[in-house]
Amino acid sequence: MKKLLAILALGLAVLGSSGAVWAQAASEPAAAASAVVEAAAVAADAASAAVEAAAPAPVPNKGDTAWLLVSTLLVIMMTVPGLALFYGGLVRAKNMLSVLMQVMVTFSMIVVLWAIYGYSLAFTEGNAFIGGFDRLFMNGVWDNAAGTFANAATFSKGVYIPEIVFAAFQATFAGITCCLIVGAFAERMKFSAVLMFMVLWFTFSYAPIAHMVWFWMGPDAYAAADVAESMTGKAGLIWQWGALDFAGGTVVHINAAVAGLVGAFMVGKRVGYGKEAFTPHSLTLTMVGAALLWVGWFGFNAGSALEANGYAALAFINTLFATAAAVLAWCVGEALMKGKASMLGAASGAVAGLVAITPAAGNVGILGGIIIGLIAGFACLWGVNGLKKMLGADDSLDVFGVHGVGGILGALLTGVFNSPNLGGPSAVADWVTVGMIAPDAYSIASQVWIQAKAVLLTVVWSGVVSVIAFKVVDLVIGLRVTEEEEREGLDISSHGETAYHK
Repeated sequence: MKKLLAILALGLAVLGSSGAVWAQAASEPAAAASAVVEAAAVAADAASAAVEAAAPAPVPNKGDTAWLLVSTLLVIMMTVPGLALFYGGLVRAKNMLSVLMQVMVTFSMIVVLWAIYGYSLAFTEGNAFIGGFDRLFMNGVWDNAAGTFANAATFSKGVYIPEIVFAAFQATFAGITCCLIVGAFAERMKFSAVLMFMVLWFTFSYAPIAHMVWFWMGPDAYAAADVAESMTGKAGLIWQWGALDFAGGTVVHINAAVAGLVGAFMVGKRVGYGKEAFTPHSLTLTMVGAALLWVGWFGFNAGSALEANGYAALAFINTLFATAAAVLAWCVGEALMKGKASMLGAASGAVAGLVAITPAAGNVGILGGIIIGLIAGFACLWGVNGLKKMLGADDSLDVFGVHGVGGILGALLTGVFNSPNLGGPSAVADWVTVGMIAPDAYSIASQVWIQAKAVLLTVVWSGVVSVIAFKVVDLVIGLRVTEEEEREGLDISSHGETAYHK
């Protein structure tokens, strides 16, 4: 019996020892299997990342691309020949070519500077006031590795255009903005001084204002609610405020008008101003220029939608209706003031309406656009008569009276008529859900205050930069031609040619 118990005890001990061995042996394959699963997961993640990296870039929308190309051509037509002829007809015959030269050469120079550094400063990520240097000399718009053009965002998620098209479109905005300033000091400023001033002002006023108003990270950056605030924080300062400027009320018109007014003061009045007649030498050319401006402005405003969609159509029809309303308003106001409506007044009214509807074009309803045009016609008529006398500056071609007054008016009224209660589309409230502001949630007072802040910042920024730039130019090369050269006319004294031969 004792032997039997000993044998059983020995057997249990052997079995226990074997069980421990078997348990250890069984645990090793399980651990190995777990490691294999983890490795497979890592491999799957890597494969997924590789697939995403190898996936083709989004294809730009062909219709939107075509519309932006046409719009770019239209804005070029606005400048050369539109603005050049509009301004040229308003000056005296002896200064016709000087104005054409200043417009054409300024536009050409700014377009080149835009390609070198302007686009990068305006439309790349930097800080709230200015962009960075990622696109110097248009670097990066072509991806050599992928063999494709870089894409630019529009205002719809997942919709793109080639970045080179967007850059070209915006180059024309920079060019015409600088050319607008020419009208304020026409007939008396040195050609070299004009160009030097434009370089300084473009660099330190246009590019920063464009960045503050229009730069943002694009709709696709707002992928989730937890990143929305950080994405907005990377945008330009005025964009962060929520200011609305569809096509350049602040960036283009107010910005240029303030520079022009400063120039009119600092360059001084024309010889004989207030004593001699300074009548336009060809209202026919001025009317042709105004007509080209109106046609080209459809690309300026409707093209700013960046897509061939409903907002482009809204901007298009507002550009048509508001401008026509402003022509009528100016003519009525002029008839009441002087007893007759003039061709010069009708052309000026058209430009006033175009200026005022620019910030509002895709941001207000049709009736709101017409009202803005009507108010602009009367307001800008006062701007070139009453306000001009109050200021006492020789703003040769009424740059501030039309572009300053019209731009400020349009920017402020955008905040009013953007309200859905007044037929406006309202602003986008949430790019994560792309939701629109409900009528009862829109505050006209709040939006107008935001618009006013944008206007004030633009006025101060452009004013300070302009004063400094004009002063630097005056110290380096001088601002004005001599009195003898001015009396002879800038066509001969500055360019050695005449527009007309007797």
